[in-house]
Amino acid sequence: MQNEDSSEPTSLNLSGTDLSNRELSYAQLFGANLSGANLSGADLSGAELGNAGLSRTDLRGANLTGANLTGADLTFSLLHNANLTDAGLGNANLTGAELFDADLSVAVLSNANLTDASFAGANLSGANLSGANLTAANLSDANLSGAYLNGTNLFTANLRGANLSGADLTDANLDGAKLEGATLPNEENSKPQ
Repeated sequence: MQNEDSSEPTSLNLSGTDLSNRELSYAQLFGANLSGANLSGADLSGAELGNAGLSRTDLRGANLTGANLTGADLTFSLLHNANLTDAGLGNANLTGAELFDADLSVAVLSNANLTDASFAGANLSGANLSGANLTAANLSDANLSGAYLNGTNLFTANLRGANLSGADLTDANLDGAKLEGATLPNEENSKPQ
């Protein structure tokens, strides 16, 4: 399904398709259109989904461990309880996405657009969110221990009850962020603007 040159998108159109609970590990879906598809419970571990169109896609409970979603469009997608451990989401667009209780431990979300996304109760321990835009994002009760948040925009983000112990907040914008009940990192590891 993937072209010889992995930087060229496929013309595969699976928008609106029901692929729930399917075995799709290591699928080659670079640039594919999966917008509005039902991938809930699907095994997409190690899948190549770079630059894929996944807007308004149902990925609740999906296994995306080690998947490449670099540059993917996941706007307004549902990823409740999804496993995104070690997934690559750099430069991805997750505006308005719902990631309640998702596991994003050691995932790469550098320079991702996470505006208005909800990570309530999510595990982002050790995740790389460097340069990400988390404006108005909901990170309440999220585990961000040891996360890299350097240069991250957390303007008006909800971090109530979040665990930020050991997180790197160097040059992060925390203007208007809600930090009530949050566990903050040590001062030597944190230099918010």
